[in-house]
Amino acid sequence: MRIRLHGTPAETAAALTAIAQVLHIRHVSQPYPDHRSQMFQRIYLHATPREDTRP
Repeated sequence: MRIRLHGTPAETAAALTAIAQVLHIRHVSQPYPDHRSQMFQRIYLHATPREDTRP
């Protein structure tokens, strides 16, 4: 699956850490600047479910 994270660098880093607990992160894009505010960024993740988290 592809996931987009949008927020401050600290927020996206924290979200990436949390997501990595339940999904296997295959790829993380470079940060892209937000068009409206320089304090925000976007990063894109390619992830798959972890085997041990499936019901």
